[in-house]
Amino acid sequence: MKYFKLPDLGEGLAEAEIVEWKVTAGDAVKVDQVLLSVETAKALVDVPSPVNGVIARLCGQEGDILHIGAPLVEFEGGEDDGTVVGKVSSSQQHIEDHFVAGVLAAGGRLVQAMPAVRQLAQQLGIDINSLRGSGAGGLVLELDVQQAFEAQQGSGNEFLKGARRAMAKAMEHSHRTVVPVSITDEVDLRAWRAEEDVTVRLIKAIGVACRAEPSMNAWFDGETLSRRLFTEVNVAIAVDSRHGLYVPVMENVAEREPGDIRQGLDRMIADVKARAVPREMLQGATITLTNFGAIAGRYASPIVTPPQVAIIGAGTLFDKVVFVQGEARPVRALPLSMTFDHRACTGGEAARFLKALVKALEAPAC
Repeated sequence: MKYFKLPDLGEGLAEAEIVEWKVTAGDAVKVDQVLLSVETAKALVDVPSPVNGVIARLCGQEGDILHIGAPLVEFEGGEDDGTVVGKVSSSQQHIEDHFVAGVLAAGGRLVQAMPAVRQLAQQLGIDINSLRGSGAGGLVLELDVQQAFEAQQGSGNEFLKGARRAMAKAMEHSHRTVVPVSITDEVDLRAWRAEEDVTVRLIKAIGVACRAEPSMNAWFDGETLSRRLFTEVNVAIAVDSRHGLYVPVMENVAEREPGDIRQGLDRMIADVKARAVPREMLQGATITLTNFGAIAGRYASPIVTPPQVAIIGAGTLFDKVVFVQGEARPVRALPLSMTFDHRACTGGEAARFLKALVKALEAPAC
């Protein structure tokens, strides 16, 4: 093996971002020694070496986005057998080298690039003939074009990476596949204590509402028109960070005590800030909560993430006037927004869920 190529890391995605190299050129490495960390599907994954050997060259820089099958590391000696470690489809394994197009640039220099790379350069307004390729034999790679695009002085150009890139693709998928409907309501907070933990109350109330209306705690398959209802309530919680949006999952919330939920939330937030969310913490959600009101906003139409069928949004607390026995009284209120996939749930089911959610939130704390 001369080149070790990016393997399929089991996330069902075709690319990964290099977060940190653990080795440098000239290092002698052993089998299973970690070569680098990459981010895919919003999780960090360590990639180990498949062989013992000496590293001749690193085929990417931190922040680069590589497709499955792209070279990661060049080892000294050996022949390039095109080996790709991991589960990679035949279409990903096969690189059409005979389609490489060469064009003479100024000065007689031959600039070689795949047609797809030339097309990308054209779309981004990059003169590919001005680039010096980092691939074998000076081949201009997609990474070379991307780096040239981002390096344009004062342009503000950037490619979405990491969590932002994963979020963009997830939202695009949702837009293509979900039939969304949003409904809203408000929670009267007169029974709340002054020090009430809003997020914990929301999570516990979602557990109660899912028990009252199980159809919202489900996955839906649009291809087979089938759904799977869950008894355990696993809430995905949107957490904002400077790296982008992460949505770790808190499991079995209906059975957990408030103190345990708060500890779990604190661990989630710490992991997100450290960009070290375990892969298993991003899987298995049955419903989602976004507490956008902690920043700003009263109502929204949050986006459902398939295969889930519902997402709850909590807005900013506000004061309103209610009439009690003809007398106007000020109260605190919590605005709620819920989007559901109308293919999987009826309007009645969604309304009953929201009613149960409001009732649980308006009850005094236990």
